[in-house]
Amino acid sequence: MHIFPQLRKLERKYNREIAVVGVHSAKFDAEKSTQNVRQAILRYDIEHPVVNDGAFDVWRQYAVRAWPTLMFIDPAGKVIGKHEGEIPYEPFDRLVGAMIAEHDAAGLIDRRPMHFTTEREKEADRPLSFPGKVLADAESGRLFIADSNHNRIVVSTLDGRVSAIVGGPAPGLVDGGFRKARFDDPHGMALDGDALYVADAGNHAIRMVDMAKHNVKTLAGTGEQAASFHRGGDGIATTLNSPWDLALRGGTLYVAMAGFHQLWRMSLADRRVVPHSGSGREGIVDGRHDLAQLAQPNGIATDGAKLYFADSETSSVRAADFDPDGSVATIVGQDLFTFGDRDGFADDVRLQHVQGLDYHDGSLYAADTYNNRVKKIDPRERESSRFIGSGTPGFRDGPAVIAELHEPSGVSIASGRIFVADTNNHAIRVADLQTLDVTTLELDWTDMEADL
Repeated sequence: MHIFPQLRKLERKYNREIAVVGVHSAKFDAEKSTQNVRQAILRYDIEHPVVNDGAFDVWRQYAVRAWPTLMFIDPAGKVIGKHEGEIPYEPFDRLVGAMIAEHDAAGLIDRRPMHFTTEREKEADRPLSFPGKVLADAESGRLFIADSNHNRIVVSTLDGRVSAIVGGPAPGLVDGGFRKARFDDPHGMALDGDALYVADAGNHAIRMVDMAKHNVKTLAGTGEQAASFHRGGDGIATTLNSPWDLALRGGTLYVAMAGFHQLWRMSLADRRVVPHSGSGREGIVDGRHDLAQLAQPNGIATDGAKLYFADSETSSVRAADFDPDGSVATIVGQDLFTFGDRDGFADDVRLQHVQGLDYHDGSLYAADTYNNRVKKIDPRERESSRFIGSGTPGFRDGPAVIAELHEPSGVSIASGRIFVADTNNHAIRVADLQTLDVTTLELDWTDMEADL
């Protein structure tokens, strides 16, 4: 997903000189489904053709070894270049520009326009679009929905009466009033009174929404993706890399920094941002903060004594100390290529690309995204069990064992209910913690009709 913004810029700059074809070679079982690939195309606004290479045929034919890999092919069909891993826009642009100039001089560039009907054009508009995270607050009775593909935050009561819309619909990085402000693919949130902190993933920024003053302010991030790992610094001048979720403890905001494979922290007093856990190398290695290896943490929560995080690429749930001299330990999960859907204890547990996490009354609740379930995890006993969802992707209310979700990616608990960001169903699902009956939250937009 980190290569898409750079690729999109080049597609628009050289729209008559280059043709892009995406090849999706799935790691996880759920990613092999063509319908799930289509949902990903919609979610990330991909406008070029995509091949579902479920059997790794194209991968093998082009001798690919890593995600992502870029293959450069000349007008005669010959491979003339290869790049493994992410690449900043500037060198990417120079490379493509040089290739175009070379072949244009030989009269080989075909500038006839190409027309594709995008998947987006086939979709009807909907109230929510791929909601990435949700935050429920019992004290204020408010629900905050990261309406990610609408680039906005929707605020409602816990029963769904919408009271505010912050940002949207077009992506951007703009501070100011609720209508003026712009986000780009916002995800996780943390609340402190009337201060709502937002992981603005597409902008690689951390924003603060003042619910009392109806104003948005950027606290960290420049709007550009960090080109390489670094040690942090003054928030507003520091480049970040896909902040995905937030947790607050005291005066410190903790960040699941997915793009760096790390947890970061930001002091709200001086707004300095620094790495907290993880060396920056992708993997699952426990131990001292600076030596531990993480893999795309997408969710973070706390019980006040520990940080817990969903380490998506290793399909694991892990814990980290608050003490900067502390360490990281794995609760459930094993490695980058060990995943599945199995209850049990410790090393017997299997999850699949878990993305969301919340803590309540001694238990962790995890959005086990690619298994289309919510799991309940005892962090002390290292026990994981099915909580909501049949495992079949779909959209069905009812008792938890038969209810159907589709790639849920956020969970939050308040007032005896669990709220689930059911991402591919474009909905918020709700279950009573006692009865475990699942319903779909019906949002009432009456008070916001003038803003829609």
